[in-house]
Amino acid sequence: MIVGVPREIKDNEYRVAIVPAGVTALTDRGHKVLVEQGAGTGSGVSDEDYARAGAEMVSDPREIWAKAELIMKIKEPLPSEHSLMRYGQTVFTYLHLASDRVLTEAVLKSGIIAIGYETVQLPDGSLPCLSPMSEVAGAMSAHIGAYYLSSVHGGRGVLMGAIPGVEPARVVVLGGGTVGTDAAMKAAGLGAQVTVFEVSASRMRYLAHVLPKNCTVLYSNRLYIEEALSSADLVIGAVLIPGAKTPKLITRDMLKLMKKGAVIIDVAVDQGGCIETIHPTTHSNPIYFVDGILHYGVSNMPSAFPRTSTFALTNATLPYAVKIADLGVKQAMRRDQSLKSGLNTYLGKVTHKGVADAFGLEYHDPDKLLVGVA
Repeated sequence: MIVGVPREIKDNEYRVAIVPAGVTALTDRGHKVLVEQGAGTGSGVSDEDYARAGAEMVSDPREIWAKAELIMKIKEPLPSEHSLMRYGQTVFTYLHLASDRVLTEAVLKSGIIAIGYETVQLPDGSLPCLSPMSEVAGAMSAHIGAYYLSSVHGGRGVLMGAIPGVEPARVVVLGGGTVGTDAAMKAAGLGAQVTVFEVSASRMRYLAHVLPKNCTVLYSNRLYIEEALSSADLVIGAVLIPGAKTPKLITRDMLKLMKKGAVIIDVAVDQGGCIETIHPTTHSNPIYFVDGILHYGVSNMPSAFPRTSTFALTNATLPYAVKIADLGVKQAMRRDQSLKSGLNTYLGKVTHKGVADAFGLEYHDPDKLLVGVA
């Protein structure tokens, strides 16, 4: 199989979808890997590194899209790439379709087989291709929040950790999954007083055992969240429903409960965000204010630490890429239920319930589409 890895073109996106070890793993099995020149530079991987590993370096991304049967990316295809997608081609990347109608329509029109990293799900419910970036983004959110709480950046001027005689910052974390747990851990480690909201009773019990003593775990409902917002210095949105649009836990009206200069960081912005007033921003222009509350909505946060993020992510995605290359995408999905769960669209049909529900589109059962396919 021909595997193509184009350079990422999203604002300040420095990650790359494969590392030289991944190239070797594929070429040793008889596959051909096309890598765009400069694709790995931001992650500290040179063209020479790829060439030594067996990749063919290509200067024009259009050639990669035209030749590759499997496209591996980090972020969703941007508008300039929509016309490059080919019918029957497999695109394996973060998609987050439920929050982007334009992309969803382009993917359906192209007829590609779209597999989202964020919806590949193991039988235990874990998300192996999303978790590494969730860990990075969760850890980052506490540090970014501490940075923007500085008055010189528009925040309240509150230090995260306590100084004798002065209260520490109060941090609210919405969601106790991977992002929320890492965010709470890092914020607590900086000395903040942290409140985590979660809906799963078993997850709340787990968090109560693993989080530090300066963390409180509460059941997530509107009343408790409103009470917490009145004293919050930093709010971190960490809600995820795999493949579906994120529910809004904080509305515009609720912002008036917060103190001016408080900070909101919504890590769920890729899926629409759990704060009504959030919208995607970039590393070049990361923040804006609504009603005096600082909002941070960078949709590719882990790109700020691309080498760590690239190697962590490719450790998770490579086994699936190898399986697709070895077996072909259809057979690979038939044999691997977790990979099949990542299927968002198939030859112009929506195959993920969360995406179908987000836009009122017809849902097609992937099992029925794959029956009898060699």
